[in-house]
Amino acid sequence: MAYRDLVRGWHEGILAMDKGDWDSALKIFSSIEEPSSRIYFNIGCVHLLTGNLEGALQAFDKTVTKDNHLAIGFFQRGFVCLQLEMYEEALYDFSMALTHLRNNPFIDYKQLGLRHVLCAWEVLYNTAAVQCQLGLWQEARITLEEAIRQRPEGRTTSLDVALEWVQNHLFLEPIHVPLGEFFRPRKEEVEQLDSKDFLGKPKVRHPTLQKGQSYCKNVSMGP
Repeated sequence: MAYRDLVRGWHEGILAMDKGDWDSALKIFSSIEEPSSRIYFNIGCVHLLTGNLEGALQAFDKTVTKDNHLAIGFFQRGFVCLQLEMYEEALYDFSMALTHLRNNPFIDYKQLGLRHVLCAWEVLYNTAAVQCQLGLWQEARITLEEAIRQRPEGRTTSLDVALEWVQNHLFLEPIHVPLGEFFRPRKEEVEQLDSKDFLGKPKVRHPTLQKGQSYCKNVSMGP
């Protein structure tokens, strides 16, 4: 599929999502040939909005298959696995999300079109939420203490409360990318949909010829 056509379908799918027309959004995204990891991610987010956890899981499976370094993809799949009580799978996904954060405190996905910053403390918090479900209360406490160390100073109140919950053997509510946030094509790409070819090169617009003029250049046939 030409990249221009992918962007066009991507943009049309986003417009449908912004209107809350989930069925149309899924139909448009599903019609895209060779979807990117970000398209699959969006499909997963739509399924989450409609409560289709199995559909979301399949979409996030394809997300991380397309891009096995996409930390936010593993994070979202881990959340779905947790909802489906697939706890070991959830632990694996949150571990992979941390791995692909590469010891960074966060990854800002704005440049890739997603208005979300994935923080290491969020991944650790969800890891602790899974450990609680498995009855690993001591491990959950240690994980939350690490999350507190990684969260910016002055913003640890909610984690302090979570730590108290764990100490009282109360389950944690997992977090995820806010509903309604999707990967969007770049504004520049959308604006130039009709002025670029599939390689992203500007189209050549030939000047209008006057009567009697020729567009051909003089070509030397030899010395």
